[in-house]
Parts: sequence; C-alpha cells; structure tokens
Amino acid sequence: MRALVIDDEKNIRRALALCLESLHCEVSEAANPAQALEQLARSACDLAFLDLRLGNDDGLELLPKLLAARPGLEVIVITAYATIETAVEAIKRGARDYLPKPFTPAQIRAVLDRLEERRGRAQSGPASVPAESGAALEGGSSPLAEIDLAHASAPMRAAIEMIERAAPHDAPVLLSGESGTGKTMLARLLHELSPRRQKPFAVVSCPTLSEELLASELFGHARGSFTGALRDKPGRVEQAQGGTLFLDEIGELPLSLQAKLLRFLQDKKFERVGDDQTRTADVRIVAATHRDLHADVQAGRFREDLLFRLDVVAVAVPPLRERKSEIVPLARRFLALLAAAANRPALELTREAEEILTSYSWPGNVRELRNAIERAVILAPGQKLGPEALPEKMLPEGTPRPFLGGDFSIDSVEREHILSVLARSATLEEAAKVLGVDVSTLWRKRKRYET
Repeated sequence: MRALVIDDEKNIRRALALCLESLHCEVSEAANPAQALEQLARSACDLAFLDLRLGNDDGLELLPKLLAARPGLEVIVITAYATIETAVEAIKRGARDYLPKPFTPAQIRAVLDRLEERRGRAQSGPASVPAESGAALEGGSSPLAEIDLAHASAPMRAAIEMIERAAPHDAPVLLSGESGTGKTMLARLLHELSPRRQKPFAVVSCPTLSEELLASELFGHARGSFTGALRDKPGRVEQAQGGTLFLDEIGELPLSLQAKLLRFLQDKKFERVGDDQTRTADVRIVAATHRDLHADVQAGRFREDLLFRLDVVAVAVPPLRERKSEIVPLARRFLALLAAAANRPALELTREAEEILTSYSWPGNVRELRNAIERAVILAPGQKLGPEALPEKMLPEGTPRPFLGGDFSIDSVEREHILSVLARSATLEEAAKVLGVDVSTLWRKRKRYET
C-alpha cells in the first residue's frame, strides 16, 4: 500500500511515516499543498494522511484537490484542533476518516485494516459508499465523534453497513437501541452519506414537548392558533425541505400526532396547526426509539400502520457493553476532543483507568462514557488520568477520591451530577424525577451544559 503523509511539522510527519513503514507501506512525505500535489503527480498513492493546519494553508482547501488529482484516494484527516464542525466539513469534502491527535500506532493499523476491508468488499461485488461521501469520526454531535469506524465491533459494523446500504435511498429508517448508544450519530451519518447531504438535517425530540407544542414543532402553526402563537411559524418538516428529518424517541409521539405523521409519510402532505392550507414537503424520515414498538402496538400505544411505514429499514444499535473493543478507542477520542475544547494539552489514560472503563457495564452507553471523560478533563489536575479521575460508581471499593471537597464550584458539581443522571436515564422525565426538578428546568440545564 502506498501512503502520502502531509503535515507541516517534520517530527510528526516522520513519526507517522515510520509507523506506516512498519506496517509495510511505501511512504512519501509532503510539508505543504504544493509538495503534496507534486508527490501525487509523480507517483500514485492509495492513502493520504492530511493535517488540517499546514502552516498558513488550510488542509480542508487542499482535500478536494487531492481527490481530483487522484480519484479513489482515501484521505484521513488528522488534527490537534479537532471539532465536530471540522469533522463534518471534512466528510462533506470527501474525507474517509478523521483522527484527532494524538493517535496511536494501533489506530493507524486499524485505519489500514478498514481500507483493506473496504477494498475486499468492493472486489467481491456489493455496493460500497462512494468516496466523496465517506465516513469519518461525530459527535456527536457530528456523525462523528461517537462512531469509531476504525475500531467498530462486529455488531456495530453490521449497523454501520446497514446505514451505508440505506443511505442512497429515500426509504424511512428506524433505529432501535438503548438510550445513549449513538442512534442520533448514526442518523447524522445516514444523512451525510445520502444524496440529501447538502440539504438540512432537522431534529425533533418527541418526549420534550407537550402535544400542542410538538405538533407545532413538527408541522408549524398559524398566528393565533394557540396562546403564545404570535406569528405564523413553519415547522421542522418545512425547514428540512429536501433533507432529512430525524424523530428522536418516536415511541413517545402522542397517538393524535401519529395519525398526522402517517399521512405525511404516505403522501407528503400536512397542515400547520390552526391553518387549513395543505402543504407538501420532500423530506426523508429517520426515527429512533429505545422502546419495543411492537409491544406498544399490542398495548394500543402505537399505531401498527405507522410502524409498518417507519420500519422499512430497521437498524439495531448495540449497547456499549456489547462493544468492548470500542470503549478505550472511543474514550481516547473523547479525551482528545474535549481536552482541545478545554484548551488543555494532550491527556492520557493510564492502563488502570482503561481496564476500569472496559470492565464497567455502561448503562448509559456512549453518552455516559463521554460524560465520564468530560468530567475527568474538567477535574483531573495532571496529564495522566487514572482511576481517581473516573466517577466513583465505576471504581473498585477503596479507590481514593481526591476531588471531593476540592476547589470546585457548585455549578461544576451540579453539571457533573445532571449529566451523569441524564446518561443513565431512558427519558428526560425519568431524569427529572430522579433530580427532583420539573422537565422544563432540566431541559434548560441540559441545553446549557451540553453546549
């Protein structure tokens, strides 16, 4: 395999080249865009590792030029300044994967393994995802921090492959799985891989609003249709025109709105609340649930005809406890992203901390893992994060707790507690009950702490 390393820092460029050579790659190096294009013109490459910051040059601007110079080139974006926005933009411009610095030789090896696996699938016949819409690391909230393609377990790879197969089509997709497993991330990935990627991706969280407000959120309302409706307002259906509408926790949708959604799925028609004008919209529906909707149908809580319409492509998202191989790579990725966001230098998990993370059952799944790492980034004083940096419930009995009674604000303690309860709760109502606050208060606090 022939690889091109594009990075303006000589030491990083040489270290990555040595790693690739140890994995039996032929490696060329480039320090800037001109050198990179010159190398591609001189010799064909299969794979390029592209730093986003090349001195005064922008790696994202170089990315499409690389693909034009070498169609089929697999581009892996690497950066110490990882953000969800750059991950999504890299995907849109054709990157295949996204690695935040610092990365490990094991991660590089996994990237090469994924490339060989994709080549094998392409040679054996099944359709594969086109290079220009490739997959990389969400985040959440992008696709991409919470979907680790390089280290995906067999159950998660199966879910991702279903997403890849469904993406080019317009059929509804139903994502099922426990809360916090990454269903929203997979919905975003589906959108980014679809022909609708240049259009909006809109989200409606079904459990968070009253029936009246949820109807308005979905379909919009006319001025004066209810108290507080001071002007005409389009809903998410209209706002997502040409794109994708993601309905999170569809099982919480009231029966009256289920009938309206069914009609929209059937003929793309709807009316705003308080308005008789019939409108149309071209929107793909993707839904997610942690509930057993077939049991809800039997109990009369969910319409069977709506379930048939939604369940055209069913994707089961496995819980994190069944994806052990992903836990430490995901933790490292969150650590790099969150440390960069907090303006902290690169942080590292100790072997003991990694063992605890791997052995924990993760009832809150990927969301709980992210919260645990974010807590460690906020509270841990050193560069190495050991067991003491993790939430107490994960630790063996007797592990010291240096943070309790430390110099931390009430706000940071409240934040940690709220995010922890949210991570292990199935619904916002359940979390609000545990915390002893009303749902609207918790909603405001969650929006504040998750941004």
